Amino acid sequence: MTSHPPAAQRKIPRGFIYFFGAFGGILFGYDIGVMTGALPFLQHDWDLAGNAAAIGWITSSLMLGAVLGGALSGQLSDRFGRRKMILVAAVIFAVGSFLCGISPDQGTIYLILVRVFLGLAVGAASALVPAYMSEMAPAELRGRLSGLNQTMIVSGMLLSYIMAWFLQHLPHNWAWRSMLALAAVPAIILFIGVLRLPESPRFLVKNGLDDQARQVLSYIREPNQIEPELAEIKKNAAEEQRANATSSWSMLFSGRYRYLVIAGVGVAAFQQFQGANAIFYYIPLIVEEATGTAASDALLWPVIQGIILVAGSLVFLVIADKFNRKTLLMVGGSVMAASFLLPAVINIVVENANPMMIVVFLSIYVAFYSFTWAPLTWVLVGEVFPLLIRGRASGLASSFNWIGSFVVGLLFPIMTASMAQDAVFAIFGVICVAGVIFVGTCVPETRGRTLEEIEAHGAKKGSAVR
Repeated sequence: MTSHPPAAQRKIPRGFIYFFGAFGGILFGYDIGVMTGALPFLQHDWDLAGNAAAIGWITSSLMLGAVLGGALSGQLSDRFGRRKMILVAAVIFAVGSFLCGISPDQGTIYLILVRVFLGLAVGAASALVPAYMSEMAPAELRGRLSGLNQTMIVSGMLLSYIMAWFLQHLPHNWAWRSMLALAAVPAIILFIGVLRLPESPRFLVKNGLDDQARQVLSYIREPNQIEPELAEIKKNAAEEQRANATSSWSMLFSGRYRYLVIAGVGVAAFQQFQGANAIFYYIPLIVEEATGTAASDALLWPVIQGIILVAGSLVFLVIADKFNRKTLLMVGGSVMAASFLLPAVINIVVENANPMMIVVFLSIYVAFYSFTWAPLTWVLVGEVFPLLIRGRASGLASSFNWIGSFVVGLLFPIMTASMAQDAVFAIFGVICVAGVIFVGTCVPETRGRTLEEIEAHGAKKGSAVR
């Protein structure tokens, strides 16, 4: 019989767990951002400059896979475990990245299909990594994880932009292939790290493995914290099981919950339809269109946008609980709308306006987006849905978010091929205005309110509009 060392000797350092949880966010962000730097070289190598539809499909196909990956990951992780599904996602990341790097020449359809496959891992990681981290972290740290996860994601995006900057002097056919294939490296690191991690106590309790859950808690908690936390996990699991047994899709649209569902799903959808990913995916092509500079020579701009994103996410960690959610969303949305609308107005009023003006305004947009709509969307989604409908409503919000990301990524190059670039951004500006109005009229304030108070407010609003 194999003997096991005492729990104290086998204790897994918290820093190790948090590092690889954070590393999952970095990997997610890297794969979201890597096409930004690769696309100018791919476009030149495959002569796609006049094929807006191909550019849109190659870029957005990742999000199409993410819609499915995000939808499936919750069910699969409840059956097989968070840790195992993160390992599967890491394998898909690594294999998908390698397959992208060896794309056959002019293999547009091949690359689209591989990126759909890769998107399965992106969607899964977006749901699994925060869930695993929140279930492993002590209660006093859980409230910060949403903002911290956002910081890790944008750090991954910045890392991909920096890699593109360093690889830009390779021959075009090697540059984009190297950028895409190198995403396999952090995926392999994540896989190796997660191999050492235990399954989450919450999953173990939900599957009747209380002794194993107790053992895992002994690795990451003080001895006097183990039994109270185990009891709390059992209580929450029982409440969730009862909620799932009585919940249904029709409940989401009943009078009691309709207002809160519309609020959470609407904010998640507006976050993407406001056009942020048009900037993140296409900023080198935007600079090329505005200034005539080759997109492959404009890779400093993604790095600048990435630095702004990281800085903004750190600002959010400082101000998150000092201002109302609605205030931050409405102020951020208003500045974002102005950043999109003003270049179109200035170009009408001022002849021969500096073409770099639009890039400056886009940087202002990114700055305000980074500490308002980017992180707050998921804070609000986590707070606004009552327990009875939380699983289904959160999944619906995530699906609408990924669909919005897919639509923007697909349509932006097609729109800019048929109309002026500042006119396209003006359309996004109008959507930002609509988002501000939506938040002001259809979204409850959740800061400082208990879940019960939010639910009661939603029920009251729902009954008022019957």
